[in-house]
Amino acid sequence: MKNGKSRVYSKLYRINSIKRLTKGNFAKEAFKRSRSFNMSLQKDKLQYMSGFGNEFTSEDPRCPGALPQGQNNPQKCKYGLYAEQLSGTAFTAPRESNERSWLYRIRPSVKHNPFKPIDNGLFTNDWDKVKPNPNQMRWKPFDITKASQKKVDFVQGMATVCGAGDTRGRHGLGIYIYTCNTSMDNKCFYSSDGDLLIVPQQGGLLITTEFGKMQVDPNEICVIQQGIRFSVAVSGETRGYMMEVFDGHFTLPNLGPIGANGLANPRDFLTPTACYEDKDCDYTVTSKFQGHLFSAKQGHSPFDVVAWHGNYAPYKYNLDNFCTMNTVSFDHVDPSVFTVLTCQSLKPGTAIADFVIFPPRWSVAQNTFRPPYYHNLYNFLSGNCMSEFMGLIAEEGFSPGGATLHSMMTPHGPDAECFENASNADLKPQRVADGTMAFMFESSLSMAVTEWGNKTKVDEKYYECWQPLKNILPYKK
Repeated sequence: MKNGKSRVYSKLYRINSIKRLTKGNFAKEAFKRSRSFNMSLQKDKLQYMSGFGNEFTSEDPRCPGALPQGQNNPQKCKYGLYAEQLSGTAFTAPRESNERSWLYRIRPSVKHNPFKPIDNGLFTNDWDKVKPNPNQMRWKPFDITKASQKKVDFVQGMATVCGAGDTRGRHGLGIYIYTCNTSMDNKCFYSSDGDLLIVPQQGGLLITTEFGKMQVDPNEICVIQQGIRFSVAVSGETRGYMMEVFDGHFTLPNLGPIGANGLANPRDFLTPTACYEDKDCDYTVTSKFQGHLFSAKQGHSPFDVVAWHGNYAPYKYNLDNFCTMNTVSFDHVDPSVFTVLTCQSLKPGTAIADFVIFPPRWSVAQNTFRPPYYHNLYNFLSGNCMSEFMGLIAEEGFSPGGATLHSMMTPHGPDAECFENASNADLKPQRVADGTMAFMFESSLSMAVTEWGNKTKVDEKYYECWQPLKNILPYKK
């Protein structure tokens, strides 16, 4: 679905207890009833709109007609709402890549106290403070703080592992681990620096955004764009991965000779629907700005958007919906065929960041070295002009909740046991990676590992897995 070609209407709820409101019975009655609306929606009751990059339209059914028709910014919005535009690109960006949404909310976003700097914790985008490390790196599963020891929410549990580039120059990326055990109560977060791609590994996330709610479970991902406020609720110990891009937005990769269908199909991406709350309370807004954290107080919930329309909105995707492409004859195709989303640089065909997965599939290549799935993206012991950070959502290979990083031009590949087994395997068709899901954050930028990343859960013996590799070339002295 191309941008602007599809208009999706989201009058999806039916609430019998609320009668249609008339012109003389608006704001006061509508918002009074909203307070009794159950905001603890279960994931099977959440509603979504499907499509990637669509021109979406959504309004909360408790306030019918809240969305202006035929214009964006009427003199007086229905129910006394405020019209507010959220821009994801410059006003003059080409129409095919222009991203923006109009939000109709109870209070404008500008109503808050001044932001003040807060402790960054383990969060940083300053790569110049760390020394380069060209070694292959592997991390054991990152620890999750027990709730009995200390309550840690999503923002408090974010830690930077590695990254590159500059938030001020708007070029680069950051890779983070999050671990938490409690929900963000009367708190929200947004990044002024870039788009966030979140990959849950343990425990689901109920994410409330200004556009509506999303339930994002392991084996699903979500993208929350620059400037969008969100809050994360969890039901227990939770862990996952996150990548932020400072330049541009995630898009679907071009399919080329594959054709019109395959890989991540646009219809499988889901965007939340309007679901506002009108809540007066002491609320904390945390902002990531130029790689630093700031907080501001306000007297209300920011999730008071009654209606919205546009193509700049968060979305989720179930990785089981990925239509895998691979060879049916011989050799390995390049791992780019496993790309779910990409954020392209100004250099054609070169990504600031790719999100790549290695899902369950058939392996049928003949007369071909076919190592286990979690290494088949690499040519054996080859260098690479890209940086590759790999994580594991489900069991196999390295431990779920851990990670590896193979930096630019650092050799990597199957270990000795894998090489021996794959070199002598019976090349009949076989299933690969059933019950697992590995992924990769790949970048054309050379990434630096933070001080925390260099000393936390690092497997110092990772290099040993390649030491038993033998010289098998027959020769005579």
